[in-house]
Amino acid sequence: MDYAAKCKPNRRAATAGRGQFTSQPGEPGWRPAEFALQLFVDAPEPHKTPAVAPAPCPRLTPAVQTEPQPAPSARPPLRLWPAGLILALLAATLAVIRSLGHLPYQSRNLASMVAVLLGLALLWLWWLLLSRAAWHWRLGVCGGAALVVALAVGLFRIRGVSGDLIPILEPRWARPVAPPAPAGSPPSTNSAPAPATARRPDFPQFLGPDRNCVIPGVALDPDWAARPPQVLWRQPIGAAWSGFAIVGNQAVTQEQEGENETVTCYELLTGRRLWRHADAAHYKTTLAGEGPRCTPTIVSNRVFSLGATGILNCLDLTDGRRLWTRQITTDAGSTVPEWGFAGSPLVVGGRVIVSAGGRDGRSLLAYHADTGEIVWSGGSRPANYSSPVLLTLAAAPQIVMFNSRQINAHDPHTGLVLWEYPWGTGHPQVAVPVPVGSNRVVFSSGYGVGAELLEIVPDTHDRLSARRVWKSIRLKAKFANFIARDGFLYGLDDGVLVCVAVNDGSLRWKEGRYGHGQMLLIGDLLLVTAENGELVLLRPTPEAPNELHRWRVFTGKTWNPPALAGDILLVRNDQEAACLRLPLAPGP
Repeated sequence: MDYAAKCKPNRRAATAGRGQFTSQPGEPGWRPAEFALQLFVDAPEPHKTPAVAPAPCPRLTPAVQTEPQPAPSARPPLRLWPAGLILALLAATLAVIRSLGHLPYQSRNLASMVAVLLGLALLWLWWLLLSRAAWHWRLGVCGGAALVVALAVGLFRIRGVSGDLIPILEPRWARPVAPPAPAGSPPSTNSAPAPATARRPDFPQFLGPDRNCVIPGVALDPDWAARPPQVLWRQPIGAAWSGFAIVGNQAVTQEQEGENETVTCYELLTGRRLWRHADAAHYKTTLAGEGPRCTPTIVSNRVFSLGATGILNCLDLTDGRRLWTRQITTDAGSTVPEWGFAGSPLVVGGRVIVSAGGRDGRSLLAYHADTGEIVWSGGSRPANYSSPVLLTLAAAPQIVMFNSRQINAHDPHTGLVLWEYPWGTGHPQVAVPVPVGSNRVVFSSGYGVGAELLEIVPDTHDRLSARRVWKSIRLKAKFANFIARDGFLYGLDDGVLVCVAVNDGSLRWKEGRYGHGQMLLIGDLLLVTAENGELVLLRPTPEAPNELHRWRVFTGKTWNPPALAGDILLVRNDQEAACLRLPLAPGP
């Protein structure tokens, strides 16, 4: 009888392990014969180890069997939800930051860059520690990302930033601009210069004849479609944020050439360099750029220039010969401001007036125009980045200017402080004040500060006081100067053109993003040199900006103020200069 036949149908299977039964010896239902048989079957033969265990009897198979184990599975899938959460939070954060319209663009851009860097750092941590990817993939991706960053850093450098703090990159192998052509050699031109006509008006200093961005006695033809501007010459120029001063057929500006600050005179209609004066000085930062920031002032055949490090020169307009020089930081006991000296010299009554930023009565200095000797000094506030301007307010001539955290007005004959007014939070102030009546003046600055209309009234026999009429956040002039016309202010509010009512500071419109450029008012036309290098012509009214034409001049960042002498416009940035002939309106 085979083994299977010996298994009884009524016998219960073992519950665990071989040879275990539901009935044990001594219990009811125990059958000795079957028990002995099972012992015999289970016992191994002496001195032998079976190669294959006999198949178990179905009746003796345990009642509870172990479930079959699955084959080893593949690596767990990637854990993607943390990355999705990080990206969603980053997108939401950027959306919130961009919606904060009360913040300056540069603050929003800076916050956005910080958010992106933080998001990338979190994604890196997720990939390295929480992604479940194979370690060779984790390390490989991280190494590849590091290689890309190293390659980008090796190939490119930050040349500067825009007015909204957007980095401007350039290849590391890019060459600096070629030096201007020396006297006697022809410049690079795009068209032959037109012959000279009758003597045109001068543009002898920063922002024009009256230092207010208004050009009198010129009428432009607004139809640039029929009569576009004509390029007389275009050529490389040394780095600087200076503008041109124009007298007759001579145009003077400031540049950086290697380790030298230079004052350079060009022939207006050809661009030929007539002379050059150099001083050993070099200012450069990534944020503020390189080179001088002031525009020369030309008076009585003399050129007065102030470099970024404080070198004040008086030069002969004819040949560039130096007549006298001073270092204003030494005279004032001050230091170079963080972003360099930027206040263009003001010449009043035979005095050359500069903001030196010294304490103990040496904030504003006046030098004798003929000898360079100090005539007077006044004020005790550190310098800011705005140029002094001569105004008459409350029947009193006064030199008005921004200083650090304060507005000051000085007597032009003695330097005595006539009035002062607190301003800002310590950020730079650049735009010059704009008078809007016999005793009212508007101030504006960027970085979220805004504009205020002040009324100047007599206080004591030799003092005045300033009273606020209104304050508005609608006009925040960061770099660009603004203009008053017919009861309205036109300016760039953090880079966007606005119209603000003089009487109450209310906003009439805000339209047209031109960046942190500059502007001139010629009759009823507004000429804007946009930050991106475009020349824009508008006819603004309190109802609309009325943009007429755009004309591309440069492709790079353009912060420098333009200069217009009759129909001749000089524009420049930190790399290139150009001379354009603008069409004039036909005569009556």
